Amino acid sequence: MSRIAIVSAMHEELRALLPLLDANHVERRAGRDFHIGSIDGHAVVLVLSGIGKVAAATTAAVLLDGLEVRALLLTGVAGGLGAGVRVGDVVVAHNLLQHDMDASPLFPRYEVPLTGRSRFPADRALGAALSAGCRGVLQAPHPALASFGIATPRLHEGLVISGDRFVATAVESEALRAALPEALAVEMEGAAVAQVCADFGRPFGMVRTISDRADDAAHVDFARFIAEVAAEFSRDIVRAALAQL
Repeated sequence: MSRIAIVSAMHEELRALLPLLDANHVERRAGRDFHIGSIDGHAVVLVLSGIGKVAAATTAAVLLDGLEVRALLLTGVAGGLGAGVRVGDVVVAHNLLQHDMDASPLFPRYEVPLTGRSRFPADRALGAALSAGCRGVLQAPHPALASFGIATPRLHEGLVISGDRFVATAVESEALRAALPEALAVEMEGAAVAQVCADFGRPFGMVRTISDRADDAAHVDFARFIAEVAAEFSRDIVRAALAQL
């Protein structure tokens, strides 16, 4: 196994990464296009995760079972939950949990049945590489940030939660904060991919750019933010992280 998989949640992120790919060879499996090549001398495979936990888990399983992947990095955007986690900030996951997993009373709330755990850890080395990459990228001036009213984006590290619904109201986000006060951000794929990587015994890392506060005050121009900020952050952070590995 020799490749690192870079899994993008958004088309814009994949489009930002593809120009970096040398010798782009495409394999189509399970309805997905897997772009195989190298970035800065690192053997990689690039692919879209699909939206939601099942789609992302399928993508991860195909990568880990049939494409010689030794580690997996997931990028994307997320809604901020933690105090001080603002639009434009970046979160590197240390642990991941499915906030909509509830098989009680047979199992404790959030615990994935028959695994004995609710939280799936990200790999420390991958997390450290992503965090180092984030620090370098966030220190550099970005021309689009000012137009979104973002002055100094920050790095956060810790718990990210996942679920099969888009959290977009203050009521929902407050309920999640009350139930899981450690959660920094919420998205729709990460915990499922972390679980699949744990099943295969392969390292997993995730970085997410905060695009909104997961409430009624969603960002005024989501599409432009993804294209001009989040996709470029993901590209540059991944490239910087690869240099650490």
